[in-house]
Amino acid sequence: MSKGTIKKVAGPLVIAEGMHDANMFDVVRVSEQRLIGEIIEIHGDRASVQVYEETSGLGPGTPVESTGAPLSVELGPGLIGSIFDGIQRPLEEILNQTGDRLTRGIEIPSLSREKKWNFVPTVKVGDLVEEADIIGTVKETPIITQRIMIPNGIRGVIKSISEGEYTITDTVAVVETEAGQSVEITMMQKWPVRVGRPYKEKLSPDMPLVTGQRVIDTLFPIAKGGVAAVPGPFGSGKTVVQHQLAKWSEADIVVYIGCGERGNEMTDVLNEFPELKDPKTGYSLMQRTVLIANTSDMPVAAREASIYVGITIAEYFRDMGYSVALMADSTSRWAEALREMSGRLEEMPGEEGYPAYLGSRLAQFYERAGRVISLGKEGREGALSVIGAVSPPGGDISEPVSQATLRIVKVFWSLDSNLAYRRHFPAINWLSSYSLYVDNMGKWFNNSINEKWMDLRARIMHLLHDESELDEIVKLVGMDALSAPDRIKLEAARSIREDFLHQDAFHEVDTYSPLEKQFMMMELVLSFYDTTLQALEQGADINELVKLPVRERIGRFKYVDTNDVKGEYQTILESLHRETSQLLQKEES
Repeated sequence: MSKGTIKKVAGPLVIAEGMHDANMFDVVRVSEQRLIGEIIEIHGDRASVQVYEETSGLGPGTPVESTGAPLSVELGPGLIGSIFDGIQRPLEEILNQTGDRLTRGIEIPSLSREKKWNFVPTVKVGDLVEEADIIGTVKETPIITQRIMIPNGIRGVIKSISEGEYTITDTVAVVETEAGQSVEITMMQKWPVRVGRPYKEKLSPDMPLVTGQRVIDTLFPIAKGGVAAVPGPFGSGKTVVQHQLAKWSEADIVVYIGCGERGNEMTDVLNEFPELKDPKTGYSLMQRTVLIANTSDMPVAAREASIYVGITIAEYFRDMGYSVALMADSTSRWAEALREMSGRLEEMPGEEGYPAYLGSRLAQFYERAGRVISLGKEGREGALSVIGAVSPPGGDISEPVSQATLRIVKVFWSLDSNLAYRRHFPAINWLSSYSLYVDNMGKWFNNSINEKWMDLRARIMHLLHDESELDEIVKLVGMDALSAPDRIKLEAARSIREDFLHQDAFHEVDTYSPLEKQFMMMELVLSFYDTTLQALEQGADINELVKLPVRERIGRFKYVDTNDVKGEYQTILESLHRETSQLLQKEES
């Protein structure tokens, strides 16, 4: 254990001398108050330490002591439903012990050492086990069963295992290794946050993470185990999009990281998530959620660590075979923390003052996502999908964080403040967004939903792009300059925008749209376009066609309950053909 003294203090950065035996990324305790920090640079016996707490009052000569271990998280029963800060300190437990303010140097275990959990073995004495094999289960919440796994690097035969009530530090099993050593297994593991948890194989991203949001699932889908960026200016709805994804996406577990967010936004999350009813189970959404709360007024160094803490917890549940969705809100604040620490280290700045390694750090974070086969004999399949919000200053996505993110992620949901001001939510701009997973997942959509899915999607995208070109003509010379077929095209595109892409997050039916219903909505809008275009060729009047009563029913189809959609879908199609036929007969007479 290396001990030294402070030479210099610069905000959250402390330079310590005499740290001969310390290693990079070792956790250290600073001063008699035992403030927690991490070594981020070493020159000879001089170590640069980023302190995760307020450093006021520290001065030269103050002792610094290395713990000899990297910054790690505790993984085990008690994670679900908990609220941690950026370095996995339990905020609710701190509130109970010290009050509303975070006391400096407080040392409280991340997971309770007193609470007992009912451990149910799934293996027996004499069974051969290896790393990541499941040896038992713990019912952590009514909807999540935590699977207790053999820690990495251990392989052997179960010597003893017993069912019963245990704390996370009690021995629940003993494994005799091939070398003849007896290793005690507890329900808790520790893992360094900056090291990705290993897996056996990474799978191709060819299955969608179904979110129930039409503009995402139909036009810009994210793969299960994929990565997406949600950049947008202030007020464009980044947080609302992430809340919808947390609530509705096909994920067993949600890890939400509030990284440097405003305190009032984080308060909304902390208040709303426990009250939100999980639509799949009927329980509170917190019964399958882990929250990492690191607000903008908390020490900047802890903000830098928070996304690593969150993704390590997410990887742990992925290894159990769960599908995990991680929301990072926002990586721009994380990059600002990186810039501040880099400036204090006097490193050569890159573009706009960000460190030169900004892109590689972002890549290290996002590359930990994926759909994988875990270690162990069973080979469980788990997925970790990452959705990162980006908050570019002034909404300018040409700035370094947005550009570095776009070089890594495969889905770009471009939030548009103009759409948000027009009350169009989700405010995802369909002309500037993209998903590079579409071609990989086309086969899945065609096989699982309908063989025409990809064709209909392509037609809808084509209509939206044509509309943007026709809009320019309308602005210059007016609607009367357009031909009748182009006017029909504009009306169909308007239906797509207002009826299909616009979705009400607060409507009990429209807040979530199953894929089958999304397909029917595409069919109805395109059937209206094809039928009216055909009627136009047969001599129908354009003004009468755009006023067909069935249009109102097509627009209101998104509010139809899921149980009634098939009947209503058939009724609308019949009405469409009947009304156009009647209109043609009227024209002929």
